[in-house]
Amino acid sequence: MLIKITAITALLLTSTVSFANPATSLPTATFAQLAQQQSHKTPLQIIDCRNSNFYNGWPEPQQQRGGHIAGAVNIDTSWLKTLDTSAFKTLLRDKHLQSTLPTYLYCSADKAQQLSTALQAQGYKSLTTIDQPLNLYYGQLSALPNFQQLVPASWLNELINGKHPRYAPKHGYKVVEVEWGPPAKYLLDHIPGALYVNTNTIESEPWWNKVSNTALAKVIANLGIRYDTTVILYARNNMSAARFANFLMYAGVKDVRLLNGGWTAWDNAGYPTEHLPNYNQHPVAFGEKIPANPQYLIDTNQVKALLKKPVNQQSVVSVRTWPEYIGETSGYDYIKPKGRIEGAKWGHAGSDSYHMQDYLNPDQTMKSGAEITAQWAQWNIKPNQDVAFFCGTGWRASEAFFFAHILGWKNISVYDGGWYQWSANKDNPTAEGTVTPASVH
Repeated sequence: MLIKITAITALLLTSTVSFANPATSLPTATFAQLAQQQSHKTPLQIIDCRNSNFYNGWPEPQQQRGGHIAGAVNIDTSWLKTLDTSAFKTLLRDKHLQSTLPTYLYCSADKAQQLSTALQAQGYKSLTTIDQPLNLYYGQLSALPNFQQLVPASWLNELINGKHPRYAPKHGYKVVEVEWGPPAKYLLDHIPGALYVNTNTIESEPWWNKVSNTALAKVIANLGIRYDTTVILYARNNMSAARFANFLMYAGVKDVRLLNGGWTAWDNAGYPTEHLPNYNQHPVAFGEKIPANPQYLIDTNQVKALLKKPVNQQSVVSVRTWPEYIGETSGYDYIKPKGRIEGAKWGHAGSDSYHMQDYLNPDQTMKSGAEITAQWAQWNIKPNQDVAFFCGTGWRASEAFFFAHILGWKNISVYDGGWYQWSANKDNPTAEGTVTPASVH
């Protein structure tokens, strides 16, 4: 991302705490030197090559503050292990990075060296590392407003091992794996202590909407979850975990968290697993009337009412592939009609109904907030609006909803019925064909 940032006015420490540099180390700079370069108002770019959780706002070990330098883009060096040359080129293009600009890398020296080698192979010549830990940066750091609700695997590992990590639960916690169908993969391997939820117990036919409030309350009670229980959710594909997160927030659970990167993050970290199933032995009373937050789920009539508002005040967001949005495919073998809700804005998604690449980093963690916000803003989807997300039956929409929550958006919801229920009634207005953001009404 091209940035032009004014000088940091706060006092910057000029002393350095250097990482151990390899023999072929890159030129290094301090934060003060970076600020001096920024004060010249010449174009430059900063790559934060740390883990995305630190970029989002979680402090690194032995550091007090988390987040990232304003304007920095996130490319975790560890992603290189899964990217071929073509995919890496695409990543750089999507990040709007330019090989001709002076580029500053911030992460540990070994990670910076690995990334610089990959960048040099793509023609990047002016590369410099920031040779100080982040606690010596005295400028304003950027962080996601609700980053605590998107937890790192390392944080969860500390929690389940009896430690007291930052932002620890205050009233007990439950870890829950959420998947469709019987617990086949769960019984092979799961996070220690994790309970299991089959989405068939929280969704009902024919539209795969939320079950009745009574049935939902029973599922929640059987898991041992009260309104003040911290619930940490994950899945093999986090869409299903986000679906349950939306339902729990609707019910009134005050502290719902998602494992950033889901099962992939836990597996990549090499943390212990278990295969014996876990059950909550004692159902509990929720402690509040369900739903405490009915605004998080809306129905067809509410969508129609929303669409009557001026386009700058509302967004009904289609979290579906572009071919689904323009009516080339329905996206599902059990949904026959093609097209979109008339007036819906395109919210991006991924390659098909089971993937969300437009929202995820190569390691399946949440893409940077700036990138998600920018792709929404292109379609006039903005945080000051009333925003309702939908997809086919709610899973992709729920992941977009939860990320909007992490971004601090307030007036957000999921249209539970999605395209499946909307398109089943021929009286509901639909549209097909290519459209530009400016022509959506």
